[in-house]
Amino acid sequence: MKFLFDLFPIILFFVAFKLGDIYTATIVAMVATIGQILWVYYRHRKIDAMQWISLVMIVVFGSLTIFLHDKTFIQLKPTALYWLFSGALFISAQFFQKNWIQVLMGKQVTLKAKSAHSVWHSLNIAWAIFFFIMGALNLYIAFEYSEETWVNFKLFGSTGLLLVFVILQGVWLSKHMEHPSE
Repeated sequence: MKFLFDLFPIILFFVAFKLGDIYTATIVAMVATIGQILWVYYRHRKIDAMQWISLVMIVVFGSLTIFLHDKTFIQLKPTALYWLFSGALFISAQFFQKNWIQVLMGKQVTLKAKSAHSVWHSLNIAWAIFFFIMGALNLYIAFEYSEETWVNFKLFGSTGLLLVFVILQGVWLSKHMEHPSE
C-alpha cells in the first residue's frame, strides 16, 4: 500500500499530462507531493528524509519548469534525485562507513552472520549503481525520445525497472538470510 501511496504524485502527473500538458502535469505533481507530505505529517507526525528531499526537488525543479516555461527542468528532476541517492549511498559507505541500505532494511532482514557485512556492502553498491543507471536512462529517454514517451517511461518504465530490481534483490538476499529453521 505504501508503494502505491508513494506513486500517487507520479500517477497524477501522468493523468494530468494525458489530459493537459507537461506544465499542467508539473503543477499537479507539485500539489500532489505537498498534499502527500501534509497527509503523512497529519497521520504520523514525522516525515522521512527521502520524502523531504523529494518534496524539495519537485518544488525546485517544478517551479523552474513553470516560471521559465521550460520542460527540461522537470525532465532533469528524476535524474537529479536518482544521482543524489546514488551519490549518498556511495559516498556514505566509502568515506563515512555508513551503509544506508543496511540502516533502512536491517530491522526487517536478518542476514547470516558470516556474510552479513559483505552482503550489505554489495547491496549498497548495487543500489548506488541502480540509481546511477536510472538517472542516465532518464536523461537518455528525456532527450532522445518524445515528451510523451518520457512521461510514459516515468510512470511505467522506471516503476517496472524498480520492481524488477527489488524482486531480483529479494531473490539474491534470500540466499543470505537467516531462516528460523537454521
